[in-house]
Amino acid sequence: MPELTGERRSGTQSVDRAMAVLRCFEKAEQLTPTAVATQLGLTVSTAHRIMRALHTADMLAQDPATERYFLGPTTAILGRLALERMGTTVMHPVLTALRDRTGEAVSLGTRIGDEVAVLVQIPSTHPLRYDQEPGARNPIHVCAMGKTLLAFGTEPATMPEPFQRHTPNTITTHAELADELARIRSRGHALNNEERLVGVRAVAAPVHDQTGHVIASVVVQGPTVRFGDDRMDDLIGAVTDAARELSALYRTSGGG
Repeated sequence: MPELTGERRSGTQSVDRAMAVLRCFEKAEQLTPTAVATQLGLTVSTAHRIMRALHTADMLAQDPATERYFLGPTTAILGRLALERMGTTVMHPVLTALRDRTGEAVSLGTRIGDEVAVLVQIPSTHPLRYDQEPGARNPIHVCAMGKTLLAFGTEPATMPEPFQRHTPNTITTHAELADELARIRSRGHALNNEERLVGVRAVAAPVHDQTGHVIASVVVQGPTVRFGDDRMDDLIGAVTDAARELSALYRTSGGG
């Protein structure tokens, strides 16, 4: 890697490090500078300096009793505004109706690099269920939402081969993925047949903006015992109907 210039050191590198620190809180409610430093390979003093700066900007808050940091009010405000401007507020009734129609967990997700981030999640009505909290991220090649976003999007996956294997059904090469994406484009929806977790299946369809670009994916997911082949046509119909409604809502609401 080329040596960083002075401008890079004081500019982009600082931003990159601050963003990396914030992303540490995706999977942890509270963290110390030592924990962040260990996770990111920084010195404790560097992690502490960045976290203090984020605290000053209200991006992070701090518990005075434990001195641990957690996400602050500014991140909450920006997150809420981002979701509203992406149209997720008006989409919520459609997602809830999809959950009620199927009884299964429903998620809306979007692509971030080679991952899918869950934006909205509506829990299943069943005691035995598979839910994903908002903010959760999944590798793009192992989930129905991810394969949908790849199939109908314009940017290819960039993971090196072999892709990380999660179950015996996981796709691990670009050639296998290309074949799968062609099938998804042909039928208009994606399936996850226990590719990330044994015992979990899912059906997803794309949500398009006013220009026709895919901006999100909607999915129903649940235990394989309730996602048998005898029920799959009904689930596919429910998800594709919801995707059409969501796309229409996004266009009429001026989302994005």
